Amino acid sequence: MAEEIRINKYLSQAGVCSRRAADTLINEGRVEVDGEKAVMGTKVAEGSKVFVDGKEVYPVSKKIILVFNKPRGIVVTAVDPKSTDTNIIDYINYKERIFPVGRLDKDSSGLILLTNDGEMTNEILKARNFHEKEYEVTVNKAVTSSFIKGMSEGVPILDTVTRPCKVRKTGPRSFNIILTQGLNRQIRRMCEYFDFKVTELRRIRIMNIELGDLPEGRYRELTKDELEALKKGLSGKSDGKVCERKKKDGGTHRRS
Repeated sequence: MAEEIRINKYLSQAGVCSRRAADTLINEGRVEVDGEKAVMGTKVAEGSKVFVDGKEVYPVSKKIILVFNKPRGIVVTAVDPKSTDTNIIDYINYKERIFPVGRLDKDSSGLILLTNDGEMTNEILKARNFHEKEYEVTVNKAVTSSFIKGMSEGVPILDTVTRPCKVRKTGPRSFNIILTQGLNRQIRRMCEYFDFKVTELRRIRIMNIELGDLPEGRYRELTKDELEALKKGLSGKSDGKVCERKKKDGGTHRRS
């Protein structure tokens, strides 16, 4: 590390969490730098000792990106010792320190990425980058043309209006939706606005990365081609979309 950097950026680069999550850790008083409680704006210099929850944090030596097919019932939040819910990190029990990229509701399933690369996480999650996320959704009653039209044109939720998005009917009570933003429980809230209730929600794609036939509850590493395409999408050299559907290899790992 050639120069001092802010503590939230250091934690992100060290694979602890995203910068946003790092800010939360700092505000909760869980971070120390050289024996002092860190505050927003604290700088980390080469040779500094950084601790989170009493454990020393070191820069990562190898970038890890996992593709995980999350089952319903698994929570995607920081580990909470007071909670009885099964946490995604405990469920996977990976040998290296990793954290989830963004959120996926407890009652939702499907694709979520886990990594130790905080900078990449920041780029994927930036709303201004318009990166696509694709979902398969089932609702409690018949999907109508007016519902599809309303969902695609923007819906007033959470004191804003959602971005126009791509929505197509896939069955009597199901549809496919592609979002370029990630508001809290966005699809569920959008459906509720039209008096529909989501009964099943499954994410099948993030940018160029597809869930494919990866079995539920298992993970795999990102392929070389996927990583190259992801980097291009994050650098702005690609629109981050899937141009051709390809069936992915189902190579997986069971959680230990």
